[in-house]
Amino acid sequence: MFNGFIGKIARYTDSVGVAMNRLLLLLLLGLMLGGCATVPPGEALLPVDSSLRRCMELFVQIDSAVSQAGVKDTQTAAIKGFPHLRTDRFLAAYGQGALTEAALAEWLERLRSLDAEARRIEIANLPDRDRTRLPDPVPPAQSLEQTIDDCGRRLVENDRTQPERLSLLRRRAQVPDEYHTSWRVLGLYPVTSLLVTPGIRRLHASTRADFALPLGELPVHGRLVRYIPPAQQATPAVPELAAHVQQAGRSALGIPEISENLWTQLFAAHAPVWEVDTVTMADRIGEPALAHAADSRIDTRAPVVYTHRSYARFRDEVLVQLNYTVWLPERPRTGAFDIFGGHLDGLTWRVTLDRSGQPLLYDVMHNCGCYYMVFPGPQLRLRPEAHAAREPPLVPDLAPLVPAGQHMVIRLEHRTHFVQRIYPAADRPGEVYAFQDYNRLRSLPLPDGTHRSLFGEDGIVAGTQRRERWLIWPMGVPGPGAMRQHGHHAIAFVGRRHFDDAGLLDRLFSLEQP
Repeated sequence: MFNGFIGKIARYTDSVGVAMNRLLLLLLLGLMLGGCATVPPGEALLPVDSSLRRCMELFVQIDSAVSQAGVKDTQTAAIKGFPHLRTDRFLAAYGQGALTEAALAEWLERLRSLDAEARRIEIANLPDRDRTRLPDPVPPAQSLEQTIDDCGRRLVENDRTQPERLSLLRRRAQVPDEYHTSWRVLGLYPVTSLLVTPGIRRLHASTRADFALPLGELPVHGRLVRYIPPAQQATPAVPELAAHVQQAGRSALGIPEISENLWTQLFAAHAPVWEVDTVTMADRIGEPALAHAADSRIDTRAPVVYTHRSYARFRDEVLVQLNYTVWLPERPRTGAFDIFGGHLDGLTWRVTLDRSGQPLLYDVMHNCGCYYMVFPGPQLRLRPEAHAAREPPLVPDLAPLVPAGQHMVIRLEHRTHFVQRIYPAADRPGEVYAFQDYNRLRSLPLPDGTHRSLFGEDGIVAGTQRRERWLIWPMGVPGPGAMRQHGHHAIAFVGRRHFDDAGLLDRLFSLEQP
């Protein structure tokens, strides 16, 4: 990628001084943005306006400093030739269809906002020694964050006036696949996937057997510990919140316009209870912390659930999704031949609300993207092609109805932390967890006062690799079993499937008409 190339150039030119470094950045920027006649039409030409040229240089300089420091955040994807924009899989899908002027403006602004958010995080994570590489704000009275926002908005307006640029952006606003096709070729995927499939089928059968047992017959090896959401006295009941979702306006892109207060209330109302068979400290839900940049641990003194907003596209409508992520210290290994155990474990539970604001389905995965399962509502049917896939989605049960005043309980097995059951239940005593924004994981404090992301530039938590990677690499998933950042979850070994694919529900399910 161009940013990485810039970083390498900058490392070799430190001794030359800041002026030479800026000159090289300008030269390389010119090559990238159309400084020669061989560049295809639409390749980002340097703006004629000198202030816009300085804005482009600003973004390239920041990218250089971030790349050299190794703190690039990849929850969203950079777009080649458009350093002021980033995308995710949800927004990338809009680039493939027709957009009105209003929808185009919103799409560009959302891409810009993703970049601004990522840059704030990257700059916060820069070590002090690398902050000297950052450019000065323009004008000097502004903060660097203000300059980034102003420059980003001006560059977006410039993009809107250039049809060739917009056409190029639509083609390039894509998120890289989490599967390495070259690995599949080298690993003889058509053959080796046949060896993986039986193990997947056994896991699915074992999970269905667990769900077929009466709740009281599920084995308990330690003590059942419940983690319950904090009491929210002012939170309206689910039916009232559902009405607010249904009545919410829709943006030009068709995205529900949910207020900050309504988001908070939705997360509180649909928050799950985590019920964990607890034998050792490895079965305790806690809060990730960093001893240094690559040394993560889970502080189990106070349980935390991380919330993240997302959207799905289903039957040409945009639906609201509520994501709840928990972390545990490890999945203990049972012996030398256990290839699945290792440092850190965790799960993400997701609630997708339908157009009327009621739960349409629930799905859950471990934070490696492994053990994905889905619990559809009664009106959904698994599509025949999804059912016939070599690795079909695991549907152990239908989603139960959660009565008023109750929460969904997620029962976890000890050690493996496999989901054994989901069921609604009235409030009972338990350890109260706190909500935190998932973005906090992208910039955690270090003991020396600096900050670093829990995740590496590859989207993987360092030190969480599993031994299974030596056997399953022909499936093309990098570091299978390792804990991952949102946006990096491949949820199938056979075939291709991503947790954050905006069209995932459409591909898996059809809606049965009443």
